[in-house]
Amino acid sequence: MEVQVKKVWYNPAQAAFEGRVDIVRQGRQFRYPCLVKGPVDMPANDVLAQMKSQAASMTDSRPAASS
Repeated sequence: MEVQVKKVWYNPAQAAFEGRVDIVRQGRQFRYPCLVKGPVDMPANDVLAQMKSQAASMTDSRPAASS
């Protein structure tokens, strides 16, 4: 599973970073919107790690049923 954070911006009205995270699994791409609450000066590594974790928790990681 490959996880890529594509775009990140800060929304001051929400006091949060918003972003798009793409997950590539078994040749298919899935896109997830993510939101991380925090101050504008939150370390970038922390924001990215939380976004990746959030997207990974949203993806369906169950194995496909075989027929």
